[in-house]
Formats: sequence, C-alpha cells, structure tokens
Amino acid sequence: MLKLSDDQIESELSRSPLWEKSKERSAIFRHFEFQNFNQAWGFMSRAALVAEQLNHHPEWFNVYNQVSVTLSTHDAGGITSLDFRLARAMDVFSNQIQKGTKE
Repeated sequence: MLKLSDDQIESELSRSPLWEKSKERSAIFRHFEFQNFNQAWGFMSRAALVAEQLNHHPEWFNVYNQVSVTLSTHDAGGITSLDFRLARAMDVFSNQIQKGTKE
C-alpha cells in the first residue's frame, strides 16, 4: 500500500470532513461520542469486523461513551487509502448507531 501525498490526503479529508490530520505524525483521527457505553462498544465491534477484513487495525481509546480513533498505515509509514476506507466505514457505523438503524 502506497502512502498518499499531501494533496491526496487533503482531497480525502474533504470527503471525510469529521476526520483531521494529526499535527504530531502522519495519521488521521476523529473523536466519536455516543449516548452510552453500549453504543460505543457496538460501534467498536462493528468497526473491528471491517478492520479484520481489511487487515488494517485502528489505534483507539474508549472511556464510557467516548471513542477516539487514530488511523495510520504503519507498513507504509503514513496515511494510505486503507485509512480512509476504514474511516468512512466508521462514519457509516457511527451514523447508523446515532440514528438507531442497522442499514
């Protein structure tokens, strides 16, 4: 997997506006907030299934209803299209959970 250029990263971020580029390293991150722990855990469970399929695993931190996610492709030494594929899946899961759907 090839690392994305700065222009490619900015283009992808424009399609995923809730994600931000890290200032500390070559990664993207987002903070999710849910109504309760059950929703946060459900989100993480759904994201974990996709991460396994992609063989691309997030760095994340969970406390009660909060989940902070950092994505970077370590093998490539930075941000790749895999990071954005997983980010978009997480956005979908978050929206579904917030709306109470399983589309």
